[in-house]
Amino acid sequence: MDEKSKLKTPEPKSFRAVFLDRDGTINVDRHYLSDPAQLELIPGAGTALRRLQDAGFLLVIVTNQSGIGRGYYTEEAMHAVNRRLIAELAEQGVRLRKIYYSPEAPDQPSIGRKPSPAFLFAARDELGVDLARSYMIGDKVIDLECGWNAGISRSLLVRTGYGAITERQHPDKTERAVVVADLPAAAEWILGQPA
Repeated sequence: MDEKSKLKTPEPKSFRAVFLDRDGTINVDRHYLSDPAQLELIPGAGTALRRLQDAGFLLVIVTNQSGIGRGYYTEEAMHAVNRRLIAELAEQGVRLRKIYYSPEAPDQPSIGRKPSPAFLFAARDELGVDLARSYMIGDKVIDLECGWNAGISRSLLVRTGYGAITERQHPDKTERAVVVADLPAAAEWILGQPA
């Protein structure tokens, strides 16, 4: 081995990730969900996430939780819901790598509130995510825009939650997205793409 080879540092490994909105995408949207007992996974969500995980994707939630900023529930209540979500998914062999959340109301200053790409950039830096080979899944235009603003491969709109309404009300935006029925269909589409 020559001196030049000894000095060369290995390239950092970049992971593919699927970034996910929470309410309306993974679990049923309860309109400011704050009670863990009301958490209900969308049918097939756990299996879909497991398939993505088994294919090598990191699973990262990016969620706006404006109910905190609006005073509807506390940050601890949100964490309790997230703990229940993590536990239910863990029963299906799913591991969420990170949950990023923005607690601010829409009229409050915020760095991370979607459509800001700040949390996707944070995942790039903290988890070694290759954004250009990653995906964003959500049920609102802000989810799609969050992905586009970060330079991800594709944004997918699910018709669960607010997705069907979003598709009808914003055809100009959703035509840029991949529109699918639900999280299992999103996983199927992603897994059909070249690595």
